Amino acid sequence: MRTSWADAVATADSSAAATSASPSNIAAVSTSGETVPPPVNTFAEIDLGDALNENIRRCKYVKPTPVQRHAIPISLGGRDLMACAQTGSGKTAAFCFPIISGIMRGPPGPRQRGSRTVYPLALILSPTRELSCQIHEEARKFAYQTGVRVVVAYGGAPINQQLRDLERGVEILVATPGRLVDLLERARVSLQHIRYLALDEADRMLDMGFEPQIRRIVEQMDMPPRGQRQTMLFSATFPKEIQRLASDFLNNYIFLAVGRVGSSTDLIVQRVEFVPESDKRSYLMDLLHAQRDTGVHGKQALTLVFVETKRGADSLEHWLCMNGFPATTIHGDRTQQEREHALRSFKSGTTPILVATDVAARGLDIPHVAHVINFDLPNDIDDYVHRIGRTGRAGKTGRATAFFNESNSSLARALTELMQESNQEVPDWLTRFPTARSYGGSGRHRRSGGARFGGRDFRRDSTFSRGGGGSGYGGGSYGASSGYGGGSVHIQRGAQEPMGNFNASEKMTKIKFEIQR
Repeated sequence: MRTSWADAVATADSSAAATSASPSNIAAVSTSGETVPPPVNTFAEIDLGDALNENIRRCKYVKPTPVQRHAIPISLGGRDLMACAQTGSGKTAAFCFPIISGIMRGPPGPRQRGSRTVYPLALILSPTRELSCQIHEEARKFAYQTGVRVVVAYGGAPINQQLRDLERGVEILVATPGRLVDLLERARVSLQHIRYLALDEADRMLDMGFEPQIRRIVEQMDMPPRGQRQTMLFSATFPKEIQRLASDFLNNYIFLAVGRVGSSTDLIVQRVEFVPESDKRSYLMDLLHAQRDTGVHGKQALTLVFVETKRGADSLEHWLCMNGFPATTIHGDRTQQEREHALRSFKSGTTPILVATDVAARGLDIPHVAHVINFDLPNDIDDYVHRIGRTGRAGKTGRATAFFNESNSSLARALTELMQESNQEVPDWLTRFPTARSYGGSGRHRRSGGARFGGRDFRRDSTFSRGGGGSGYGGGSYGASSGYGGGSVHIQRGAQEPMGNFNASEKMTKIKFEIQR
């Protein structure tokens, strides 16, 4: 095991944890399991094959992210992996690189002449069509001129084109659980020759009710059993339900945690403002005007605004456009074609404001998002983490602003603790805010036992059992990063202290712009 200032290794026994003690600009890392492969510092240290290495250079990947430094050697070593990492940490490449490299070097898959059934060698499951399309797009770039064919299949779109894509051949299938079950029932896909299984945003899939489909796909179809395939689970949080899934799906796996599990990245400057419901639009306008006054426009000033309802998204988009701020929307009622058009328009800077419901909160990698605004805060602190994770990605800094009022009281305590963990400035009024009994929010999918359980390898926790239990979280091995470089603009209310009576007369009397250097 290699040891350096960034990789302090505990060697008490063969399964002891290896913990990175790192400076503020490097994520703290914890690994545990038998014979953990050492991390790498550059892609040049990894033998991925000439074609894939060239594609990595084409994609301008210069240095591995912390999750890539550790996950890629583990996967190349043939080990199963359970990885906890913050959003925007480079997870897609961390599982795509070893899969593509392994398929390139391994024996060819079966060629079933005259059969309409296809036999992929790798399966990547994700919760949403947007995330599946994003993974597919990235994997195709990585697999360019390697002979490895990547196909995506998802619901909400005509199946015939996806069937034609499959018939042309597929080594890597990226799919949502529902559409994959449909293809399996039609006998158009067989999992008999699967060598690699990756589950991305695994906790989100369970939140969305996909556990029965996932278990059917993995345990009841013709997929090789654990030990005969390599399995990787990636997510930002690992509650006990996911950890039980890992017990069932993974074989002698390595546990990897990068950063504070379930926490927000220190590259994001977070601000919470008390804004009465009736004042939200005018306050949003103030924020957007302040952002425009900095002189940053288009692709460099992409702003993602989260709202609670689809109707609210459409209404806010119309209002923004009427007030001179080009905007578009993405939510569940929009067709797949409309969603893809909206995302293209947003990414290009044509409409630099995207109003979204939670359909866009998980997994989407939209480069250059400068500002995430929680116009309507979610009920669950984990949803908040994933929303603001759309900015501050891949080492870039970002901003997140939340509009808070009485309706969000159940989130006050969890939000305060989260910001304190990330070394953020917490308003005094938020720390004293009366908190509802349901700590962490009354979210529809709130998981028992705490969503952030999983800060350590649960196999070392004697309280965990497959039948349940295991609450709380362990983050003892994580160091908190402090400070960040770069500038940001934020708005502060004047002397307003929103304690006691809340009403529209407490509207902001002064806007103060501060440039943080």
